[in-house]
Amino acid sequence: MFLATLYFALPLLDLLLSAEVSGGDRLDCVKASDQCLKEQSCSTKYRTLRQCVAGKETNFSLASGLEAKDECRSAMEALKQKSLYNCRCKRGMKKEKNCLRIYWSMYQSLQGNDLLEDSPYEPVNSRLSDIFRVVPFISVEHIPKGNNCLDAAKACNLDDICKKYRSAYITPCTTSVSNDVCNRRKCHKALRQFFDKVPAKHSYGMLFCSCRDIACTERRRQTIVPVCSYEEREKPNCLNLQDSCKTNYICRSRLADFFTNCQPESRSVSSCLKENYADCLLAYSGLIGTVMTPNYIDSSSLSVAPWCDCSNSGNDLEECLKFLNFFKDNTCLKNAIQAFGNGSDVTVWQPAFPVQTTTATTTTALRVKNKPLGPAGSENEIPTHVLPPCANLQAQKLKSNVSGNTHLCISNIYFKTEKPLSGAR
Repeated sequence: MFLATLYFALPLLDLLLSAEVSGGDRLDCVKASDQCLKEQSCSTKYRTLRQCVAGKETNFSLASGLEAKDECRSAMEALKQKSLYNCRCKRGMKKEKNCLRIYWSMYQSLQGNDLLEDSPYEPVNSRLSDIFRVVPFISVEHIPKGNNCLDAAKACNLDDICKKYRSAYITPCTTSVSNDVCNRRKCHKALRQFFDKVPAKHSYGMLFCSCRDIACTERRRQTIVPVCSYEEREKPNCLNLQDSCKTNYICRSRLADFFTNCQPESRSVSSCLKENYADCLLAYSGLIGTVMTPNYIDSSSLSVAPWCDCSNSGNDLEECLKFLNFFKDNTCLKNAIQAFGNGSDVTVWQPAFPVQTTTATTTTALRVKNKPLGPAGSENEIPTHVLPPCANLQAQKLKSNVSGNTHLCISNIYFKTEKPLSGAR
């Protein structure tokens, strides 16, 4: 009876949440730009601002006089009243790169600080709620002991959309080109399409499947064909990789989205500042297919990292380690991955407001200090013991300012299939 009620209640919850976060009349930046260009006063200020941005990139501000600076400042203030100021983009949209180009030109100019970067993407309703509609909560004594990652791959192979986009990335990611292992550019593009287009129940099922043994965790690690999409002959310095990422609109945006939505918070019951596992997983998966592609660093834990290290960091070693540890020791991300594998999500059971803190809610995406992360607890590793069942989750004290470990329930995602997987392992 409870599950039946939940099945019909979740769509309504999604509708309410999507209405709340949609931003009202907020336009995507492409439409906002087109609208502005049709209005003479806005168009004039917008063109002036774009000249200011172009000048900023060539040290224009150092060479220009006070009159030019005042004109730029005036254009900025005028555009704060226009829809361009609050415009956002949607991940995977048709003109995503153009939208992000417009967003960053506005953001850099209007904010006056290109270090503190918020996510350029429109908030979306929880994709994970779809999982809870189709995946039953499995009691502890009935947890399947098979390879969940293999089951997820088989389920993908039985779904037309998933099979189509999985085959589309397997081919370029496994085909050698001259002296290279593969065509990494095509591999990355196909991976982005896979995670943008394929329903979460399949893409997340392969990427975040819960495991009990090394065979399963290794298959999970191999999901993105790391030999092509992830690994290289040498590891670059993480800060250099970050700088490279910021030269690309897609990578810069996905990284800002990750910092925004996977910000850890020790006082949160979920260990996430925004109390939303779904947004964190969406942001993490969005990085796959960029130069900042992350992956599981080994087959024995849930720790992830981009392909980089902090050697040759010089005086920037501390900053580099903070950046790298935001991936490796991120309790928000680890709990989100584990919660998905267990079939639980605090935002689905009890929506919560973000924790109110005196610190900035956005972690900087370039050379700016964030607070130290707490050590990863044992609850973030591959579960080897029995946790409380899902029915007890709602009864726990879900208070945003209560510290302590969150006990998540176990409910593996199990896809029953009879057809073997074809195409790739």
